[in-house]
Amino acid sequence: MADIRLVDVSIRDGNQSLWGATGLNTAKILEIAPVIDRVGFQAIDFTSSTHMAVAARYAKNDPWERNRLMHRACPNTPLQYITTGMRFIAWETADPDFMRLAYRRLVANGIERYIVLDPMHDLDGLLSAARVIKEEGGRDVMAALTYTISAVHDDAFYAGLAREIVKSPHIDRIYLKDPAGMLMPDRARTLIPAIKREIGDLPFELHSHCTIGLSALTYMMAPELGISILHVAVGPLANGTSLPQAARVVANLRELGHRVDIDDRALAQMEDYFTRLAQAEGLPFGRPEEFDAAFLRHQMPGGAVTTFKRQLKEMKQEHRWPAMVEEVPRVRAELGYPIMVTPFPQMVCTQALFNVTGKERYGIIPDEIIRYVLGRFGRPTAPVDPDVRDRILSSPRAREIQAEPPPMSLKDMRRQFPASISDDEFLLRAVMPAQQVDAMIAAGPSGRHYNPDASPLLALLREMKAKPDVSQVVIEKPDFRVSLKGRGESAPAHG
Repeated sequence: MADIRLVDVSIRDGNQSLWGATGLNTAKILEIAPVIDRVGFQAIDFTSSTHMAVAARYAKNDPWERNRLMHRACPNTPLQYITTGMRFIAWETADPDFMRLAYRRLVANGIERYIVLDPMHDLDGLLSAARVIKEEGGRDVMAALTYTISAVHDDAFYAGLAREIVKSPHIDRIYLKDPAGMLMPDRARTLIPAIKREIGDLPFELHSHCTIGLSALTYMMAPELGISILHVAVGPLANGTSLPQAARVVANLRELGHRVDIDDRALAQMEDYFTRLAQAEGLPFGRPEEFDAAFLRHQMPGGAVTTFKRQLKEMKQEHRWPAMVEEVPRVRAELGYPIMVTPFPQMVCTQALFNVTGKERYGIIPDEIIRYVLGRFGRPTAPVDPDVRDRILSSPRAREIQAEPPPMSLKDMRRQFPASISDDEFLLRAVMPAQQVDAMIAAGPSGRHYNPDASPLLALLREMKAKPDVSQVVIEKPDFRVSLKGRGESAPAHG
């Protein structure tokens, strides 16, 4: 029997998969942070450059402040950052010195653990990023092997990658990432041991989404195959397109005789908090999914499914979802089978969205697709379809992008901003619209506390403020009475 550790993904991946990455602000996270720290997780999957941008853009929370406060609140549990290497918020590869500064500031603001993932499995890029992170103070660096299904991605392919990765002195552990939840138990029985034979005693972690109902079963057999750490989510942030539910995984592992050393009471408190938060804010609960063979074709990870369903709804084009499910694998094949992990799900799905809602296929082509075909993201696993390639590169916009200069150097980027701003503010302003950073700064420090049970009352107060003709509101329940008066009047609260 094995000793199994857990990594909690609720705050980043669960929030992204089920709540569009916008369900949690700094106050909501900090309120439960001390409890999370007591559970005994190996790490907290906390943020990414995309999540940092969302914090500033939608919540007007300073993401650097969020990192610092969470690190302070969780002194016993490392915070984890997932990166696609040499990029920060923007999709394009950044100047190496800029990225060195970004990693330096992440370390300074409390991020200790890093997942380095190259969507093309470009080992030079992955290992270069790992080296920079370690040189800038990162304590724990994990290399990602991203699982997908194709004629190319067999067991020997992944074993060969692992064999080369472990030669680097900058890699501390290996991570098998299954973003679409397609790793079936039968495949796990051959793939996981093939990788384990190459990495020896290096810690081996598994991260598999519940999208088609397979991961809970795969998790139960993973310990006997060489996995020592499993990634899980809590309460309403688990299941669905997120990851397996922590309490259920723990119970099942113990039933099989494995040891999982966590504080069960603290885990239950976490689940209760996020349940009350979801109920108060009207956020969806992840539910166990039935097996859906269509996912083996389109391979869309949970966050992409949630995001693009929402976009179609906003466009009043919900009826086109089945057509989009058919279009995604077609686009993916035409683009040379990119693995459906950030940034490629967003790129492939956006092109598919334009193809099914526009007048003709590839009538609208996002800049990221043009850059992909130009090789700006690396070399595709298979060649891009010649007709599609010609269509994309013959567009006027493609010619403009081809003429673009290389990434601006850190020194030149610095000249665009006042010397007085901090490195943290500079890094945001260099890659985000100025008005979004201005709005974040104007909002001031982030909140520190959140009570989900007070949410209905706060919603009532906001509604009351919007209706100046309301002069008084009285709320009564056993042993409690509060009277709120408008027009400058006040009344005592009793309880």
